[in-house]
Amino acid sequence: MPKLRVHNFSVSVDGYAAGPDQSLDNPLGVGGEELHDWFVVTRTFRKMSGEGGGDEGVDDRFAAAGEEGLGATIMGRNMFGPIRGDWPDDEWKGWWGDDPPYHHPTFVLTHHPRESIMMEGGTVFHFVTDGIEAALVRAYQAADGQDVRLAGGASTIKQYLRAELVDEMHVAYAPLLLGSGERLFDNLADVPKGYEVAEFVGTPAALHVRLMRKV
Repeated sequence: MPKLRVHNFSVSVDGYAAGPDQSLDNPLGVGGEELHDWFVVTRTFRKMSGEGGGDEGVDDRFAAAGEEGLGATIMGRNMFGPIRGDWPDDEWKGWWGDDPPYHHPTFVLTHHPRESIMMEGGTVFHFVTDGIEAALVRAYQAADGQDVRLAGGASTIKQYLRAELVDEMHVAYAPLLLGSGERLFDNLADVPKGYEVAEFVGTPAALHVRLMRKV
């Protein structure tokens, strides 16, 4: 059975997935970019960026796992861009330029309709207005037997966790404190009881925690 997976989702030691004061200039909030310091030096990331070299150790093993066996991605509108309310035009096409790193159908949760956008490299952004379950159904169909990645942000992941739809989750704790921002594990009631820690591995750059849904 295909799975809904979260991979390479970075949070601070005090549990924040984004820092305070998110904006166009600081999409991850003040200090939030540092959450991904462990990831951007891996061989996997450098290869995605068209570069050579990079770390090939434990951090890269987790980074690479987040790219394997995936046929579609789901993300929240806040992750797609800073625009709120109705789409003013079709100019904004994401943070990633003409060739986003997804290379497969990618479903953006929103309350405001918009036509799909075909990008270079095989990424097609589809905008879903009828809820998280509908987005997951469409993503599974598009993935054609492969797994679906739940990319974020924190609010979107929490919605899927509360609906008991996430099968596997990799969280990378970065060695910094943000103090405020958007937390990942707040207000989940008994949801964590449905998961168990399958892997718990630390490096100087990150503490990797892999959670699996209990059978």
